[in-house]
Amino acid sequence: MRYKTYDVPVDGGNLKIGRWGDGGEVVLAAHGITGNHLHFAALADQLIPDFTVVAPDLRGRGRSSQIVGPFSVTAHADDLVSVLNFLGIEKATVVGHSMGAFVAILCADRYPDRVRNLVLVDGGIPLEIGTIARLPVDQRLACLIGPALDRLRLTFDSVASYLDYWRRHPALVDAWNTHIEKAMVYDLGGQPPTLRSTVREDAVIADAESEFDRDQFDRALKRLTVPATLLRAERGVLNQTSPLYPESTIKIWLGAVPALRSVTIPTVNHYTILLTKRGVEAVSDTLERSRR
Repeated sequence: MRYKTYDVPVDGGNLKIGRWGDGGEVVLAAHGITGNHLHFAALADQLIPDFTVVAPDLRGRGRSSQIVGPFSVTAHADDLVSVLNFLGIEKATVVGHSMGAFVAILCADRYPDRVRNLVLVDGGIPLEIGTIARLPVDQRLACLIGPALDRLRLTFDSVASYLDYWRRHPALVDAWNTHIEKAMVYDLGGQPPTLRSTVREDAVIADAESEFDRDQFDRALKRLTVPATLLRAERGVLNQTSPLYPESTIKIWLGAVPALRSVTIPTVNHYTILLTKRGVEAVSDTLERSRR
């Protein structure tokens, strides 16, 4: 599998992107709120050679962590189009996971002529978060993603100790594989014994605040003209039996957005829908169907 990285100039610095393959169908992928572009390596394995998969480290993460801002889901949407421009790609299917799905929605809303269709992987639909909506944004986010946010304030004495931290994550404890390990190793910066995640907490908080702007996504979804498929994980962020999106929420949005359809992927959780074989096969099958 042919894999290259590039630096793409954007407002505030350079965006690091990964590119797999050189097939005729282009997938542009946006990762979750504390992820990086290697979260799409397993998907690229499935899609090559027919597809080209392009994914950035979103600003404030990975090798794009030095970008000074601004930070918001809108800024990420604009960066996706900067990636297309840099690579000379006119139009792509945009895949977003978790926060990246919200980025994908805004990309389609702001640049409809650059987006062929959308695949929203357990994200992109405003969340029903009940009473925690009254909490400060950092506390809201902590309630939703827990260990993924906590680790941004920690240091680790070795790569092994960082991997152990992730291996204990409820969503990954029974699903560990080489793709997950490589993505987590890539996330690290610094030197032992003070290794830490390259994800910037200020970027995460600013992005979460813009992601929680429900009115923005209400409008963008209702204006959606390109076909969009929501792939919903059957289990939640921490592998709990309740999914991130209950069936009642999905029904409301399917009624409100004619361009949207939804498919529930059994047995996977919010992480394993993208990082394990079962989840990736469901995502790749959706992408294969979309090009027919």
